[in-house]
Amino acid sequence: MDTKAPLPTFFIPHGGGPCFFMEWPGEMAHAWDPLAAFLRGIAGSIERKPSAILVVSGHWEEAKPTVTTATTPTLIYDYSGFPAHTYELRYDAPGSPAVAARVRELLEGAGIASGADDRRGFDHGVFVPFLLIDPEAGIPVVQLSLAADLDAEKHLAIGRALAPLRDEGVLIVGSGMSYHNMREFMSRGESDGSERFDEWLTGAVQAQPAERDELLAHWQQRAPEARRAHPREDHLIPLMVAAGAAGNDLGTRVFHDRISGSDISGYRFG
Repeated sequence: MDTKAPLPTFFIPHGGGPCFFMEWPGEMAHAWDPLAAFLRGIAGSIERKPSAILVVSGHWEEAKPTVTTATTPTLIYDYSGFPAHTYELRYDAPGSPAVAARVRELLEGAGIASGADDRRGFDHGVFVPFLLIDPEAGIPVVQLSLAADLDAEKHLAIGRALAPLRDEGVLIVGSGMSYHNMREFMSRGESDGSERFDEWLTGAVQAQPAERDELLAHWQQRAPEARRAHPREDHLIPLMVAAGAAGNDLGTRVFHDRISGSDISGYRFG
């Protein structure tokens, strides 16, 4: 076991489809550049290179949390209407059956049932941002699904169960979007409620851990514009896993931008 300081955990915005790898017209031409720069800088912000990465993406849900166990995962181009070359992107990071088994062991130890999938590849919530984070694809990656009920408190508990991975050299990353009302996002409105939700979410993330967990567990009742920001919470719930795995480590906002009229943030714990 690695005896060095535990790795941090992250919640990253992964953008829209293959947004970093195409030309955008007009006022959107450079809209994704700051987020791309943030993602490229993550590796350099970590004190040591992870031995593996566990990614929880907002694009995979199962009845119970499920891990990928393939040694050479394929890619799932789960977006539509983008240029042809974006369906030829390659991210050839190896999988890690050993890390997947360790994830299941930790979940079982916490009384959380889990599953394994040896055929599923990486969806775009994984390979698109990680083409920027680890372009050489040299670090093994395991993907963990969301539980289909999208229960915030349950996903905080999943994160808490997985916290020992941080001491074992595994980087835990929640990949989603802090704001995910795509209809209002694409309308590029000047006031979509995202600024109020973002201010609340950042305050919740940066609160003391016990308060943080309580706020995040009840985000629907506590946050202003909660359902306007997330008509469906699939892209927010990966944050709960990252926060749960943080334990007593404080969270901080490490990325913020206003993209197409909407406030978007990313967070680091530890």
